[in-house]
Amino acid sequence: MKGTTPEGARNEREAALWVRDMFGRVAHRYDLANHLLSCNIDRYWRAHTVKRVRSILERPESRALDLCCGTGDLLLALARASHGLVLGADFCNPMLRAARQKAEERRSRVGLVEADALRLPLADGSIDLLTVAFGFRNLANYAAGLAEMRRVLAPGGMAAILEFSQPPNRAFAAFYNFYSRQILPLIGGLLSGSRDAYRYLPESVRKFPTPDELADEMRLASFTEVSYEYLTGGIVALHRGIAR
Repeated sequence: MKGTTPEGARNEREAALWVRDMFGRVAHRYDLANHLLSCNIDRYWRAHTVKRVRSILERPESRALDLCCGTGDLLLALARASHGLVLGADFCNPMLRAARQKAEERRSRVGLVEADALRLPLADGSIDLLTVAFGFRNLANYAAGLAEMRRVLAPGGMAAILEFSQPPNRAFAAFYNFYSRQILPLIGGLLSGSRDAYRYLPESVRKFPTPDELADEMRLASFTEVSYEYLTGGIVALHRGIAR
């Protein structure tokens, strides 16, 4: 595993800058595009993720971090279920501003920090739960991302990675690939004004490691009890692992 490779990026720094700038351009319509393009199924994916990590959230003094939190949909869902502290981090300022506004409107008490997922301003072992929804795929270095996740997790803490995948069923995969490469860029581009962002999406999914490969990399990064499950026919996969 290496990391995301946007067209034209020659190294990890350029890849990270491209991703940050791209998300900054689409932040104003990001939620609308997500809900419309997924037919609102993205709400179910996030709710399912919360269900899978609820045992940690319900601890009175739990500390949770939603990494690459974007506009805050998963972050706020975690906060609603949490009995402890919930933080969100993202390196794209327009996304964070949207998340802050959403949190204020819903009177949700969450902390937000502008930070790179590969260099988090957190102490070793300071987090009990770390989630990332549809952001891990955009990291410039996947192995470094897993190592940083492991660093900030306390022993026994959980990482949960919700990410797009390739459906294992060939017929469904063919339909999904047609939709993601032909329909998604057109609609996403019209909604956001940035068609290149929605051309990047299916290409980044195509290049992303398979669920088995990501599970193996999590084990190499010192996660145990690693497992994954497909959701919605394999459009996405939810990986979980426990920090040693």
